[in-house]
Amino acid sequence: MAVKITYFVHGTTTDNEQDLATGWDPGELSAKGIQQSIQLPNLIKNKKFDIIFCSDLKRAIDTANLAFKNHKIIQDARLREANYGDYTKQPVAKFKSNLANFINIQFPNGESYKDVEKRISSFLKNLKKDYNNKHIAIVGHQAPQLALDVLLKNKSWQQAIAEDWRLTKSWQPGWEYEIK
Repeated sequence: MAVKITYFVHGTTTDNEQDLATGWDPGELSAKGIQQSIQLPNLIKNKKFDIIFCSDLKRAIDTANLAFKNHKIIQDARLREANYGDYTKQPVAKFKSNLANFINIQFPNGESYKDVEKRISSFLKNLKKDYNNKHIAIVGHQAPQLALDVLLKNKSWQQAIAEDWRLTKSWQPGWEYEIK
């Protein structure tokens, strides 16, 4: 008995295109992000989901609504990106090369990756209880996906950060996880 999860990242945003950190700001999908979201169903035609969850931030909601318009979508604040605090709307070059510094220590006026891990752990406990033997899709952000790597793939935070697909721009139409 397990919960199968396919994790999708939200479409490209105007902040992404300007190399700005969005954090807990809503974020706007760019024209490219809208196109990516509309095209996603064609890339995953053979996948069937029992339910879709997404972050409660606008960019994830918009992606989920465009990609999964014929599904029930549940927003959950626990799936939010890390709160970058003072780094929100700042160039990612200011801190993205030092993400491991924020595993245990919070971003100034924000949260740490361990804080994100606690949110995702709580979310996963609810999934296991309420959606056993189901296939769940999640539309979210970088930090929650890294937390899934830590919680479900037994990676350390340092390893999850170092192996993040974003570093090599190795996007794919969904990443698979399982809660056993």
